[in-house]
Amino acid sequence: MNDQSRVFHRQLGKDMPRAVGGEGVYLIDADGKRYLDASGGAAVSCLGHGDPDVIEAIKDQLDTLAFAHTGFFTSGPAEELADLLIEQAPDGFGAVYFVSGGSEAVEAGLKMARQYFLEIGEPSRNKFIARQQSYHGNTLGALSVGGNVWRREPFKELLTEASHISPCYAYRGRGDDESEEEYGHRVADELEAEIQRLGPENVAAFIAETVGGATAGVIPPVAGYFKRVREICGRHGVLLILDEVMCGMGRTGTLFACEQDGISPDIICVAKGLGAGYQPIGATIVNSKVLETFQRGSSLFQHGHTYMGHPTACAGSLAVQRKVKDQNLLADVRELGEQLVTKLSERFGNHPHVGDIRGRGLFLGIEFVADRASKKAFDPAKKLHTKIKAAAMREGLICYPGGGTADGAEGDHVLLAPPFIITLDELDELVKKLGKAVDTALAEVKE
Repeated sequence: MNDQSRVFHRQLGKDMPRAVGGEGVYLIDADGKRYLDASGGAAVSCLGHGDPDVIEAIKDQLDTLAFAHTGFFTSGPAEELADLLIEQAPDGFGAVYFVSGGSEAVEAGLKMARQYFLEIGEPSRNKFIARQQSYHGNTLGALSVGGNVWRREPFKELLTEASHISPCYAYRGRGDDESEEEYGHRVADELEAEIQRLGPENVAAFIAETVGGATAGVIPPVAGYFKRVREICGRHGVLLILDEVMCGMGRTGTLFACEQDGISPDIICVAKGLGAGYQPIGATIVNSKVLETFQRGSSLFQHGHTYMGHPTACAGSLAVQRKVKDQNLLADVRELGEQLVTKLSERFGNHPHVGDIRGRGLFLGIEFVADRASKKAFDPAKKLHTKIKAAAMREGLICYPGGGTADGAEGDHVLLAPPFIITLDELDELVKKLGKAVDTALAEVKE
């Protein structure tokens, strides 16, 4: 018998533990080892693993109806989930387009923006503006607007052209003589300049992660940045698409991260925490202006996927979102997030190789540097982030490290996004294990 895996894994030739169970904030492998899931996979498992209420909802739906194609039917779970999301969405939102994940949600959002301008008779608007050091997904459209250098590189000849302006990355971008507000206005004004360069009549949308995710290691916007962006987009008739695939659905302490920035975009893309990993699901949520334009026009969005609006996925997600709402878990996210920042600061705040601890709610990043004063990054060839991941796994900790943090080539960080149900004792365990992993990795780098 051939023991070689027939699965085309992300990284071939690498032995990985086999997950066989999950319990609360822990995953369990075939050898019985328990791993504290400090990143929720990729900020997915907001309710942890093995939630009985969500599992029961999925089983009940399977007993009733597993699947019905949305070209022929709608379903109760899809309708109820859409109602729940719109009730809690920022002002002016009108409808939800369900898909199976984050990349699909962004792809749909880009196509919606393009078709919107066809519907209103402005066909020249086909340009998209995004930001450097961003990530919007791995489909070709999403990768085109994304700013993740290494993910784009192998496929750059296949990507459509998009503009990329500076991110709102205060740790590395704000000048010593600038207030946060001045810095935010300066980088937001790059959007104004790029719209003018392209011609306002040619720009369809600006897309940005409300809180930057895995590419730069959780970069929250400074106060006032997105209000300036919203004003610029509105003045030029450019749609604002916010990618909250990773930072949305309560991860930052409010259901939609943009609530904390006091704005309402035209389109929001969500996934990950929407279904908490219990079923594959994502969504593109549109405001009433976009919705009514389609309704008055062709009434047909020229896009679709076989599994969109999947009844079982929607039933699982509905159970997740009801639990988050009914148990007031967002208040826990805010409180636990403050506790985690305190604990991380106590452990790493004076560390000679920790440059920044940042984030919102239970969505936090730690950026590592070779020198704190100059913010100089470690040599990328040393692969500090991969060493941290390996050391953490040995400690029984799952975290989400990344490289190219600073500029796409240099820089290392760790992203943390633990389940909303984590306890204070488990936060202590998280920080202790992460501390050991970081120390081990740094020792290897310095050898």
